[in-house]
Amino acid sequence: MRLFLAVVAIVLPGAGYAQTISTSAKFALLEDYDTGAALFDKASEELMAPASTSKLLVAEMVFREVKEGRLKLDDKFHVSEYAWRTGGAHAHGSAMFLDVKSDVRVEDLLRGLIIQSGNDAAIVLAEGLGGSEDAFVGLMNKRAAELGLTHSHFTNAWGRSDPDERVTARDMAKLAHYIISEYPDFYHYFGEKDFTWNKIHQMNRNPLLTMNLGADGLKTGDTTESGFGLVGSAVQDGQRLILVINGLKTAAERGEESRKLLNWGFRAFDARTFFQPGDTVGRARVYGGAEESVELTTDAAIKGFVPKVGTDKLTAKVVYLGPAPAPIEAGQVLGEVRIYRNDALMLTAPLKTKTAVAAGGLVHRAFDAALQLGEDWLRRTAYRP
Repeated sequence: MRLFLAVVAIVLPGAGYAQTISTSAKFALLEDYDTGAALFDKASEELMAPASTSKLLVAEMVFREVKEGRLKLDDKFHVSEYAWRTGGAHAHGSAMFLDVKSDVRVEDLLRGLIIQSGNDAAIVLAEGLGGSEDAFVGLMNKRAAELGLTHSHFTNAWGRSDPDERVTARDMAKLAHYIISEYPDFYHYFGEKDFTWNKIHQMNRNPLLTMNLGADGLKTGDTTESGFGLVGSAVQDGQRLILVINGLKTAAERGEESRKLLNWGFRAFDARTFFQPGDTVGRARVYGGAEESVELTTDAAIKGFVPKVGTDKLTAKVVYLGPAPAPIEAGQVLGEVRIYRNDALMLTAPLKTKTAVAAGGLVHRAFDAALQLGEDWLRRTAYRP
């Protein structure tokens, strides 16, 4: 038996979409938090330099250590000369203004990392958790893989420009979503508007926090290479949006483009349920089974957002690896539904088998095997040059 990727397209009638806004950002992604639906997408899968937004992964790793009991907020990490010299204020980057050879509480380092975007705080945390920044970077990439940040690679703990340090807007949105959902006890740090350390008072660099948008996080970044960027989130009327934007020319432009996209996202869409729990979304072919196919369904409602005005149709594609070999259990994840607006992927959701399918008799299995061989031959000959 040879498996192949099967795709069945379904047109969703009456579902309009029109991406009626543009942005000067080189990269942008606006997502609904609850459904994962993309409301706006510009080059979200293309590689970009993260600058200081990479510190979100450092924060996540610290949160995880505290949540799982391996670290306490009152524990102290030592400020090495390397951290002080490389990430301190005299290095001409953002800094918490740590004193060399001092010992600083983890919670204070977190605030310096998140609110003040301290490069020195990032390095101290990296050394405290990994033993050295280089060793910690290895842990960063391991953690990124665990979180499904499949297109991201990190080479340092604080977002220094490096041609090998790259992320995508989609990966950064996924990271933001994970932090918000998994660390509610720590997420408040991202919304704190200022922090004073060493008698130096600094404001949070996230411009959204002062715009009356319902914003409560997350992190900005800028280097000459990356331009000005932001990973942000805001809540209005019970709806949370996540925004990733990068490649702007100035801090002012970053703020205005972020404000524009968030306002548009909150105002221009209506929620719609595409499939209810238990609906038959599609069917998957079965190999060697008592039935030729099995219905695919969803446990949870599959919801998205459509614009209040627009004429383009949405398309749902049922994707599975098939024919699926019998026997098949009920409730087995066998594929997913992908909902597109034009050529842009809006959301995905897993699909499960609605019923069980027993293995067929010997004659049925032999027939399926012969049919599969014939289909394989047709595919090979159809594409022969």
